[in-house]
Amino acid sequence: MSQGDIISLAQDAIKMVLMLSSPMLIFGLLVGLAVSIFQATTQIQEATLAFVPKIIAVMISFLIFSPWLLSLILDFTNKLFENMNTFIK
Repeated sequence: MSQGDIISLAQDAIKMVLMLSSPMLIFGLLVGLAVSIFQATTQIQEATLAFVPKIIAVMISFLIFSPWLLSLILDFTNKLFENMNTFIK
């Protein structure tokens, strides 16, 4: 396995991690922004108020996007197994 193959595999793995985590991060960011705006307008400064809605949003987004996430990770894994013979040289 050449250095180019290793770098390509590492790039694909990093892209996969970013694609798998992005839906949950975006939903958490949007809910966190909404909670922050709510806290600023009502002047409620409760620290736990920000965490619970974000956790719920991340869990819901994981449930919504889980079929897509599963297909992504299965495609990546199948590609790895198909190219297994290039790893051993």
